[in-house]
Amino acid sequence: FAAFIFVLWRQTVGGGSALPAADVPDPFLGAEAAAVEIVEYGDFGCPACRAWHNAGIREQVLQNYGDRVRFVWKDFPVITRYSPKAAEAAHCAAAQGKFWAYHDFLYEQTSNIQVDGLKQAAAALGLDQTAFDQCLDEGQMAEKVRVNENEARRYGFRGTPAFALNGQPLPGPPSYQQLATRIEQALQ
Repeated sequence: FAAFIFVLWRQTVGGGSALPAADVPDPFLGAEAAAVEIVEYGDFGCPACRAWHNAGIREQVLQNYGDRVRFVWKDFPVITRYSPKAAEAAHCAAAQGKFWAYHDFLYEQTSNIQVDGLKQAAAALGLDQTAFDQCLDEGQMAEKVRVNENEARRYGFRGTPAFALNGQPLPGPPSYQQLATRIEQALQ
């Protein structure tokens, strides 16, 4: 089912009318039907988000909990004035099946999240540059980013990274042990 949605999304983003923002799927890692869903509300301009990413906690959780956990990315671009465009760029990369590669590149390989840096990242990853540039320049993913940001605000989040586990906000960026404890509780 997720593959069908992705293909449909990819076809409509590349040409014709795009899916409504609420229907653009959020990128995730792990099992689609996992018992535990962890949502990260992040910002590509956020030093604390970069530190959390580089700590490898997400990968450790996925390795240890396998198909029982699903990590979802949602945008909360509040740190810099360039953050909203960086969030859009990541969704433009997702339209080409490269969200996580682009996400990782922004956190690991560059700190330039201005439009020129975002386009350079797409080129470095071998994305279809014309399609990426059109998506970014036309703001095709701007509404998706706003939908995610509004959701984060409804939770009462004020900064990033922010997390929710099965719809319940978590305090602060959690350590591996804090997440493992909450996951174990949710699995009982």
